[in-house]
Amino acid sequence: MKPSPSSSSSPPMALETTTDDRLHLSDELDENGFPVGPLSSSSFDDGGGERRDDPQIETSIASTSDFASDFYRCGTDWSSLLEEPPAGKEIRGLVQRDLFQMWGIKKPADGWGSGSGVSYSSRKRRRTMIGGVGGGDCVDQEVPQLERMGFDRGSDRHPVCPFYKKIPGTPFTVDAFRYGPIEGCSAYFLSHFHHDHYGGLSKKWSHGPIYCTPLTARLVKLCLSINSLYICPLELDTEHVIEGTKVTLLEANHCPGAALIHFRLSNGQIHLHTGDFRACKQMQSYPLLLNHRINVLYLDTTYCNPKYRFPPKEDVVNFIVRTARKCLEKQPKTLIAVGAYSIGKEHVYVSISQALEVPIYTDSSRRRILQSFGWPELSRKLCSCGQSSPLHVLPISFLRHENLCEYLNTYKQQFAAVLAFRPTGWTYSGTTLDLIKPSSKGNITLYGVPYSEHSSFIELRDFVKFLKPHKIIPTVNVGNPTNREKMQAYFREWLKA
Repeated sequence: MKPSPSSSSSPPMALETTTDDRLHLSDELDENGFPVGPLSSSSFDDGGGERRDDPQIETSIASTSDFASDFYRCGTDWSSLLEEPPAGKEIRGLVQRDLFQMWGIKKPADGWGSGSGVSYSSRKRRRTMIGGVGGGDCVDQEVPQLERMGFDRGSDRHPVCPFYKKIPGTPFTVDAFRYGPIEGCSAYFLSHFHHDHYGGLSKKWSHGPIYCTPLTARLVKLCLSINSLYICPLELDTEHVIEGTKVTLLEANHCPGAALIHFRLSNGQIHLHTGDFRACKQMQSYPLLLNHRINVLYLDTTYCNPKYRFPPKEDVVNFIVRTARKCLEKQPKTLIAVGAYSIGKEHVYVSISQALEVPIYTDSSRRRILQSFGWPELSRKLCSCGQSSPLHVLPISFLRHENLCEYLNTYKQQFAAVLAFRPTGWTYSGTTLDLIKPSSKGNITLYGVPYSEHSSFIELRDFVKFLKPHKIIPTVNVGNPTNREKMQAYFREWLKA
């Protein structure tokens, strides 16, 4: 039975849990959004990061709590934060462990794992020919240490789920599928269908129900062949009661099907997990965000850096359309290529299609995904013949001059040039849109345009100032201690008002 709005639900195949079995974290969080609790000193610095050059940030960083200091020193592998019960107690707390102690191996004499992490010589792979010289298949052979850690091929062992993927006071995790069955977890939430979030899901999944939006649920079934019994779609803007917690999914302004996940616990605590999102003014009208104070905000910090102040999506789309029109005026036989992920960037090529009144060509795999959205207007624009449309959607990683040159050759009877757009926030260089210079080679012109489906630095700031959450936990770019400390400094500055 799927959970129904405003009613208690017992999802199929869910693990039986009681309050005592729920994922436990300290009820108190420090000023950085981390659980308060003592850690041992057996931690190490990952040695990475750029130099700090902002005196104001330096001062703010100096006030970092002991927990955060120890946490940061644990290196880039946060799985070293293990849950271990105090003597004579079942409730689990957080204990800092040496990674080698956790893995159960003797620390190598060459200091592998200290300083900046795994040394190159220790992690490089050996290539071995099976079947003797001159024959057989070439395979990778991991070093023995990695095999013993459970990272070798075919191993059933999984890394430990980091605490920041668990929602304290609940048996829930968010985007935590690569960790195998998680102790105490009876409900797995998926924020959206991008691989860095659903990684670990396969048709063999049997660890518990997967909660997500209906569109994401269709993609999970279509692309991963997950057993339908485990897929639990939740309508947007509708309150659902799951394991005693009120859960509401909100539009995330990211890719189709992406959601902010709003958790209201039985004790009144509210946690908001953004997954991946692009903050916008419309979110400030969401009743749940407008009328209820957020206790803990799990924030998508992909572009939490002042240098990423890229323009609004609509401005970038308008620039792309203008550029395409100008190019077609000069060379009517231009093929327009738009780079995209398996899902995402639809607004870019749909806008071009509408402005130029042309259909959208994609390969059969992408068409199948786009048709699964259930958007009739989009489905009507799709075509299966590349010769019949000057607008082609290609994998974003394919957009290189040499690849586009070969691609053009396959359509040389119809087109004489290629105008390609690579829409991603990482291309932002600080210049205004009209001053963006394309990369041109012969009849191939490639634009990198700062169209992003993640929040810019300014949008993050405005969102945090609007929400005024008690605590913020960053979820992206947390592998470097300097980055983490700088982000926490920004958060403190934003929350001063």
